[in-house]
Amino acid sequence: MNRKLNGCANKKLFGNIIIISAPSGAGKTSICNAVISENKNIVCLVSYTTRLRRSGEKNGREYFFVDEIEFKKMIKKKRFVEWAKVHGNYYGTSKATLARVLKTGRNVLLEIDVRGGMNIKKLYPNSCMIFIMTPNLRTLKNRLISRSKDCRKIIETRFSNAKKELKFVKKYEYLVINKNLNDAVEAIRIIIKSLEYKIQKRIF
Repeated sequence: MNRKLNGCANKKLFGNIIIISAPSGAGKTSICNAVISENKNIVCLVSYTTRLRRSGEKNGREYFFVDEIEFKKMIKKKRFVEWAKVHGNYYGTSKATLARVLKTGRNVLLEIDVRGGMNIKKLYPNSCMIFIMTPNLRTLKNRLISRSKDCRKIIETRFSNAKKELKFVKKYEYLVINKNLNDAVEAIRIIIKSLEYKIQKRIF
């Protein structure tokens, strides 16, 4: 017997929000880049930040780099769906861009800190939350040191913040241990694939 769900036929689906958080050095950027490169239905929303641009980074690719004055103007104008001050710098996600992409039906990947993740979850309860971590804290610290991106003081700050961020793990739906990059990417890919079978909100 064929049945139809009343009012659900031919309705346009919203895209999913995929929140990926991790302490600095856990490899979230490498994982996110690999996942996005293989899936055209996923858009990585580029955040705004007041952090100084590192060598090799391009404005509009890793982040939209703005100064603190401009960032605070955007806060005042309520341009961000979420924002936070992390490691002494501001980071924020564009409200208008997020809404626009979701309406196209494409999935949005947000690579944001735990506080930003909690804020997005409040506004979008159906968001998929994934936390990435190294096998242990010693491995995390070794990665922070070996990547040679920050001075010793900043490394210590990031490592101290990592311990605080781990307290939020239980609030996430999935935990992926990044022992091997390829395995971690495959785990994220499987989680995202499963979202295709969830009952999603529709645009009526």
